[in-house]
Amino acid sequence: MSKDKLYKRINILNKKASFEFQLLTKYTAGMVLGGTEVKSIKAGNASITEAYCFYQNDELYIRNMNIGSFKQGSFSNHEPLAVRKLLLKKVELKKLQKRGDEKGFSIVPLKLFEAENGFIKIEIALAQGKKAFDKRDSIKERDVERNLRRKDE
Repeated sequence: MSKDKLYKRINILNKKASFEFQLLTKYTAGMVLGGTEVKSIKAGNASITEAYCFYQNDELYIRNMNIGSFKQGSFSNHEPLAVRKLLLKKVELKKLQKRGDEKGFSIVPLKLFEAENGFIKIEIALAQGKKAFDKRDSIKERDVERNLRRKDE
């Protein structure tokens, strides 16, 4: 079986992020992963809906990103909910840390994908939490767009 049939192009999204947060700036970061983690992600066995980013010793980490166990991985299989390090340029890390420490701001993962060169990347965003009325506005806009699309069909 060829690699193309075994692994599909991965594109794992966090759909709740745009509803819960107002996204300000987006960054693409690399990740420090082990072999079975990469294989499991390429098989589409990962989830970032509950994940969040935090700083520790001036380095950015992601927690609660669930990467399921790899079926063929034996004793060397990874821990599904391990804390993983994100790789960004120093300038980007400083900008994110400065803004992320302010009250009301968070760093949330948006999308987990495979880059052109085969590396696993994650798109993160500096975000500000929405209030209840902002969420209602988002729902209202989504319903209006849906109704317009239905009328066009």
